[in-house]
Amino acid sequence: MDDHGDDFGGWTEADANGPVQRTEEQWALLAGYVRHAANKLGPDLPLCLPGEPKECGRPAQQHVLAWAAELKALAHHLIETSAPSEARAAHTAGPLYRRRLEQLRERP
Repeated sequence: MDDHGDDFGGWTEADANGPVQRTEEQWALLAGYVRHAANKLGPDLPLCLPGEPKECGRPAQQHVLAWAAELKALAHHLIETSAPSEARAAHTAGPLYRRRLEQLRERP
């Protein structure tokens, strides 16, 4: 995955001050977890976090977002290719997904 979401615009410090505050080390750990999950479902992703072989210079938080998008796409593709019918795939990717997302949002 070479797409880090740069087409949205530059990554500034102001962008990094979202609702969840983490240290760079915490973001890097989370990025590694998300990348690992994405690697389990799809092709290998480049190792480009700070200190890794293909270090790209982008912050770990940007990697969390980019790899989460990759993981979401891989999961959606898995739903589409594994469901026994188009209707079942639509239900799983729609109402079932939205219910689970709402449950996650309600957690403290």
